[in-house]
Amino acid sequence: MRHGMTPDDHQRIAATIRAAEAKTSGEIFCVVARRSDGYFYPAAFFVALFTMAAALIAAFVLEYLWISVRLPIFVSAVVSALATAWLLLLLLPQARILFVPHRHRHRRAHENAMRQFLARNIHLTSARTGVLIFASLAEHYAVVIADSGINAKVPQETWNEIVGDLVRKAGEGRLPEGLGAAVDKVGGLLSLHFPRGAGDVNELDDHVVEI
Repeated sequence: MRHGMTPDDHQRIAATIRAAEAKTSGEIFCVVARRSDGYFYPAAFFVALFTMAAALIAAFVLEYLWISVRLPIFVSAVVSALATAWLLLLLLPQARILFVPHRHRHRRAHENAMRQFLARNIHLTSARTGVLIFASLAEHYAVVIADSGINAKVPQETWNEIVGDLVRKAGEGRLPEGLGAAVDKVGGLLSLHFPRGAGDVNELDDHVVEI
């Protein structure tokens, strides 16, 4: 996913949210995170595992080739390699995520999405019909989190389809278009199950938050 949100993009998506909410009593909120974690400690852990595994393989290869290396020298080489790798992780934060498994990245991104859902008070709408559309760019991760009111009426497969389209468009560098399409689809579902009633008030801000 590439970051490409301009002020005009923000205005267009905000207008899309307002248009969608004009037909429903539900609420839509969008959050885009550049990344969901600093990843130093997970990256340092997996780099350490790789370094230890490489050292073990090197020890067996040296033994097989009948090459004698004094233990203090071998240990010093391993420690130096590990220290150098950790230093590079400190100096190159953008590279840390490359050493973290996809499952761990997605777990951190999902945890961030849940934090945003609660922090933005999406769970406190009067009819429990708030929906968060969340994308974390560094992790190539997106999710739609719906409160209990709407989630009980929409199957998970429908949310998965919306997320799949958002991830595809964001991966092609069309993040604003993907968010706009997701808002339209979520708005359609909300209007179907929770049409706008008389006296309905806007409970959440109609814009994209970037963190």
